[in-house]
Amino acid sequence: MNPEISEREKSHSSFAELAAEECIVLLKNENILPLPLFAPIALLGSGADKTVKGGIGSGDVNNRQNITIYEGMAESGIQITSRDWLDNYEHRYQEARLIWKEKILEEAKHVDNPFDAYASNPFIMPEGRPVSEKDIEGASAAVYVISRISGEGKDRRLEKGDYYLSEREEEDILFLNSRQVPIILLINAGGAVELTDILEKTQWIKGIFNISQLGQEGGRAVARILLGEAVPSGKLTTTWAKKYADMPFAENFSYLNGNLELEEYKEGIYIGYRYFDSFGVKPLFPFGFGLSYTDFEIQFCGIETDQDKIGVNVSVENTGSRFSGSEVVQIYAVLPHGRLEKEHHRLVGYAKTNVLKPGEKQQVRILIEGKALASFFEEDHAWIVEAGNYELWIGNSSDNLKLEALVKVNGDTVLEKTRKLETAAELTGVLERSYIVNSEETQKKAGNHDIPSVQFEDLCLTGVLGKTQKEKQECCEKTLESLADELPVEEMIPLLCGNTGGISSNLGAAGIKVPGSAGETSEALYEKYGVPVLIMADGPAGVRLQRSYEVDRKTDSVYGIGVLGSLENGFLITQKPHENADMYYQYCTAFPVGTALAQSWNQELLREFGVAVAEEMEEFGVNLWLAPGMNIHRNPLCGRNFEYYSEDPLLAGSLAAAVSKGVQSKAGCGVTIKHFACNNQEDNRMGVDVHLSERTLREIYCRGFEIAVKESKPAAIMSSYNLVNGIHAANSKDLCTTIVRNEWGFDGVIMSDWNTTVPEDGSIPWKCAAAGNDIIMPGNENDHRNILEAYRSGKLSEEEIRMCARRILQLIEKL
Repeated sequence: MNPEISEREKSHSSFAELAAEECIVLLKNENILPLPLFAPIALLGSGADKTVKGGIGSGDVNNRQNITIYEGMAESGIQITSRDWLDNYEHRYQEARLIWKEKILEEAKHVDNPFDAYASNPFIMPEGRPVSEKDIEGASAAVYVISRISGEGKDRRLEKGDYYLSEREEEDILFLNSRQVPIILLINAGGAVELTDILEKTQWIKGIFNISQLGQEGGRAVARILLGEAVPSGKLTTTWAKKYADMPFAENFSYLNGNLELEEYKEGIYIGYRYFDSFGVKPLFPFGFGLSYTDFEIQFCGIETDQDKIGVNVSVENTGSRFSGSEVVQIYAVLPHGRLEKEHHRLVGYAKTNVLKPGEKQQVRILIEGKALASFFEEDHAWIVEAGNYELWIGNSSDNLKLEALVKVNGDTVLEKTRKLETAAELTGVLERSYIVNSEETQKKAGNHDIPSVQFEDLCLTGVLGKTQKEKQECCEKTLESLADELPVEEMIPLLCGNTGGISSNLGAAGIKVPGSAGETSEALYEKYGVPVLIMADGPAGVRLQRSYEVDRKTDSVYGIGVLGSLENGFLITQKPHENADMYYQYCTAFPVGTALAQSWNQELLREFGVAVAEEMEEFGVNLWLAPGMNIHRNPLCGRNFEYYSEDPLLAGSLAAAVSKGVQSKAGCGVTIKHFACNNQEDNRMGVDVHLSERTLREIYCRGFEIAVKESKPAAIMSSYNLVNGIHAANSKDLCTTIVRNEWGFDGVIMSDWNTTVPEDGSIPWKCAAAGNDIIMPGNENDHRNILEAYRSGKLSEEEIRMCARRILQLIEKL
């Protein structure tokens, strides 16, 4: 009941700021950064004092307070010359917010779910007035903040003011350029904003940061980086193209080709840098790129086999004279051309150093899994490392690498045999690579016998399929799960749906016991058998709950606020306090979004982030966090990219594993990695049918999930809305059972995304259970009825129901 800032809030705010500092990527610096403290600065742009902390929808966090870039700079003592411009923008912003609010409330009257009105109409940052001479009078530089809002339910648009600069942004930057004011651009968006044209038209853009969306303490982190009180160490986790058209099959993404029913992944494995580097397309900023205020020397020290991994030893020295800083060592493998077409190179290992003082060195050891070198052969149903030499290139971005070692493979090595999938797609016109021949110098060096090498055959390879369901059941203790064998099957069917006493909605209103939680498991077995419910809350930038709620003193019941009340920190709905009610507070922390956190390339930081999330879960009574989100950045227009980590599955999987380990280090706290699989667009996300090859599915879109499952044993997985090769993910036995359980050995719970069964052509409830999707969320009476009828008619077997119930009961017991 106490509204005062708690010690936990203070501690987590401090951590959020430190994390934000490490997430910022410096993309350009022409002798302008860091800024001297007492240099007057013109602060401009839509996000200057309205900095966007994160994306919208279920990935939002209802936190107490956000520190904008203006506030962070003012706190740091920076003199700002553009106060009048900022005041004028405040007026424009508040006016635009009110107009937007009325639009949402009106459209909400005409849809079944008010969230649909909200998702279809994301708030667009208004234009500021033109920058004037007065705004830059006496300024030694201009910091111009380009902000974008995107989120759940709608993809970004290939339009001015979204992927492209708005007309006003371009006019402002050109005005500053004409006055020869040094410009520092801050990109405050969940994904890329195209900058090529403006960079070609100007000479005075001296600095560029991709700050992404840094959560509630972003303004302070930015100020410290600008002043050199902290040193940038972030690296891009997604390639920034010069032009949108440079992306593979760019014109066919989502809404652009007019067909939202079918999405063909004709680019295959050529995603991000795999495409750019394989086809010789020069990006604006490459994958893994990021500058510092200091310099580093990376020196290869040796290679050896280490049981089932390849160990690479590297020394990193801070060769600068002024700033301490961190570097990210990246290792890429150039694969031999065998009977299977392959990408030019792929990330196979990485590590981030500690903060090194000038002249300080650190020894780094990076372990590379054998499977990181493997490719999937569809005709063999196997992961195979083909014979040949695998070149290991080491550096600090995908285009700044040096050949340092070889992994020699004498003959084709089968690492894992897989099961045959039931569904497949026939794709025509797929992207095929014309092999780029290495330069003579590279060929010469590759053939140099002085290059250290190891034999792949020296690894202790133990690749096997996961345990069968029967084997798993035999090794489990008999506790709550014994009910799955003892109860009449019809009594267990309610477990296969969420708590149907809640309000069926896309977010924020399906939880009963914790206000603002996303949903709960069924309480049908509580009164008779004492089976408690699990409380679920959204993520992934923190724990998503209501900031406050009222409890009636007489009935001890919580006053509901509906879907719209759970959005935008309550901005859309204004309610007067109820009489005879007590107010309770649930201030959670808005941490940097997933993409920003990933830009740290720091597994330990993400583990600490997971621990912080778990502490808030404990405080507010949440058992399952519906995060981390880890879908692949297939295209920069995906509206939900901000929640996800990278275009690279190794990076995404390892970072998700680190977060999961942090959360699950606290007893009673579990994660739900999502959205499995191929949830790479938001327009028609519940109905789009993704067609792709099995190799593409396994190497790109499942690989990160596989890494996370095997390294961190997440409590749960959430299936995606979309169809994969003609079958809804929640109805896909290939995904939910064959791959995840039988091959990866996952023994947790799989749940559906919210309301996947509600559309007429959505997932079929009983087929969810048959596929191994254990729980339909948030659950409704029709789901229960459909499953019951399928069981009585013989479509759904008793064993299939008991297996789902058993896994749910095991998880309840665990958490």
